[in-house]
Amino acid sequence: MKDDDPKGFDLARLLAERGAERYELHTKHLNHQLPRMLRTIGFDKVYERAEGAYFWDADGNDYLDMLAGFGVMGIGRHHPVVRKALHDVLDASLADLTRFDCQPLPGLLAEKLLAHSPHLDRVFFGNSGTEAVETALKFARRATGRPRILHCAHSFHGLTTGSLSVNGEDGFRDGFAPLLPDTAIGLGDLDALRRELGRGDVAALIVEPIQGKGVHAAPPGFLRAAQELLHGHKALLIVDEVQTGLGRTGDFYAYQHEEGVEPDLVCVAKALSGGYVPVGATLGKDWIFRRVYSSMDRVLVHSASFGSNAQAMAAGLAVLAVMEDEQIVARARRTGDLLRERLGALVDRYELLHEVRGRGLMIGIEFGRPSSLKLRSRWTMLQAARKGLFAQMVVVPLLQKHRILTQVSGDHMEVIKLIPPLVIGEPEVDRFVTAFTEVMDDAHSGGGLMWDFGRTLVKQAVANR
Repeated sequence: MKDDDPKGFDLARLLAERGAERYELHTKHLNHQLPRMLRTIGFDKVYERAEGAYFWDADGNDYLDMLAGFGVMGIGRHHPVVRKALHDVLDASLADLTRFDCQPLPGLLAEKLLAHSPHLDRVFFGNSGTEAVETALKFARRATGRPRILHCAHSFHGLTTGSLSVNGEDGFRDGFAPLLPDTAIGLGDLDALRRELGRGDVAALIVEPIQGKGVHAAPPGFLRAAQELLHGHKALLIVDEVQTGLGRTGDFYAYQHEEGVEPDLVCVAKALSGGYVPVGATLGKDWIFRRVYSSMDRVLVHSASFGSNAQAMAAGLAVLAVMEDEQIVARARRTGDLLRERLGALVDRYELLHEVRGRGLMIGIEFGRPSSLKLRSRWTMLQAARKGLFAQMVVVPLLQKHRILTQVSGDHMEVIKLIPPLVIGEPEVDRFVTAFTEVMDDAHSGGGLMWDFGRTLVKQAVANR
């Protein structure tokens, strides 16, 4: 067969021949609104490769990643240890997913995860964060015999039907009813929790220690007090660490920042994948698992077709090894403190900058109504069109001018969320703060390209009403 024979599968050739069609292919075959949105805000970039905390385009320009794939790339992109582990597991040709044996890798990864969670006993492996949440919801209802799950306003736990039922944003829920029985309480509202528990039908409260939407932390003492109330009513505490876990907040889990908190079920995913193979995990207490898998007849009462597959387990084990060897948790705490301190020092300097908050390398930058008349009139114009446009006005020049990728923290919010790879250090902090300062200087000058773009966003928002 000749070298140029088109038969067979050649990934490099396919990408070379069709890679330039990426946006057209998405428009025709996938979510057609994604390329439209990217073009509208000028995010329709073409990235050629990535490593660590950076992307590069075809011209060799680097882009600093302060988004980490919504938190997936915890140890950066294409970490050599994870790459080697995946090569090794593929080369081993394991008898994977036979369904009627017990492979060693799932047990080894569960053992490693549980070593960071000494009050928990068992692990179920799925394929994503929303599956980890679905598992926790099912296990809680089975273990308690009760139907209702409490969650917090503005929470985000996933988009499949069960996890959507405990999603605190109507924008995600609209059009998908009926959902599971649920009730939202305010983050930190113990009186509401006590009132709902009094009805006697609550299986669990699920909570993010720091909410991804807006980067709002649970008030000090809330998790511990909620745990005591729940247990007093024979209900469970589920902690969603899908985004906050594995070092993101400067501890292995975010709930560990509060002494005495020992959740009954913990959900993790995202960073555990190493950015390669989707994996989710639900950790729980032994008695809960024994209630779910109560007999041999129920051995498969909850399972996942690709759960515990060898590639995902190898990636997870490699990630935890990297975290230990490179002291990722301590690095995230140290770098996060530096970044928040540098950004916090700018609050008094810029009237549009309202607050910098967060923990570790999960940071929210909130903008607010300015005091000066000229800026206030422009702020009011943006707010009248659509709340969140100013934050988008900041995100766009960070990418277009400074080649830094960030995100607005949620719909209709004037908050930028920073969740970079946990491997960033002082050079990346310097780059971000310098760029952010320049963008803020431009915003406060009252003119320039930034406000021109703002007018474009206003027209787009009005047209979409």
